[in-house]
Amino acid sequence: MEDRIRVFVYAGDPISETGIAGQLRGQPGIQVVGDTDVDAAEVAIVVTDEVDAESKRAITALQRNGVPRVLVVVTRVDDAGLLAALEVGACGILRRAEARPDRLVTAIRAAVAGDGTMPPDLLGRLLDQVGRLQRQVLGPRGITLAGLAEREIEVLRLIADGLDTSEIATRLCYSPRTVKNVIHDVTSRLQLRNRSHAVAYAMREGLI
Repeated sequence: MEDRIRVFVYAGDPISETGIAGQLRGQPGIQVVGDTDVDAAEVAIVVTDEVDAESKRAITALQRNGVPRVLVVVTRVDDAGLLAALEVGACGILRRAEARPDRLVTAIRAAVAGDGTMPPDLLGRLLDQVGRLQRQVLGPRGITLAGLAEREIEVLRLIADGLDTSEIATRLCYSPRTVKNVIHDVTSRLQLRNRSHAVAYAMREGLI
């Protein structure tokens, strides 16, 4: 018998909760669980009109109760609400008008697999937000989205090329102490063990 994904549904009003839970009951591979079994749920669905303080608290509380993935079914969402949902750990967003049983099941399966779900227009808005963040906030400060400054990336690139501290200092017109400080800042901030680990991290993230 196929293992079923345990799903908990939370809503601020009983009608919405009953409606979403009712759509999921009887769907292949899905088991809707109640309040007493919320800690056993693999995915929770938060149903809300908009991403507000109450829904954010619900997402956070569900995660604290051990639910690893939370989807949001929302009536309306603006850019601020989209970012707010992601900031508190939502792994996917569906509009209520699009929350048909098949879409819900697809989003639940994606969540269990570690993938996200988002309507294409919301994804486009999110990418615009990320682009603006890089251009208007991080870029002017010399920081990339990966949290590394341009000079940190350049030092790591030269380490990967086999240069030692003195050679890197000469190439970049820094003092050896500055190079050491850059390396120390990177390894400490990102909790990396040493130079080699820092280079491996940068390569894995596609920075060098």
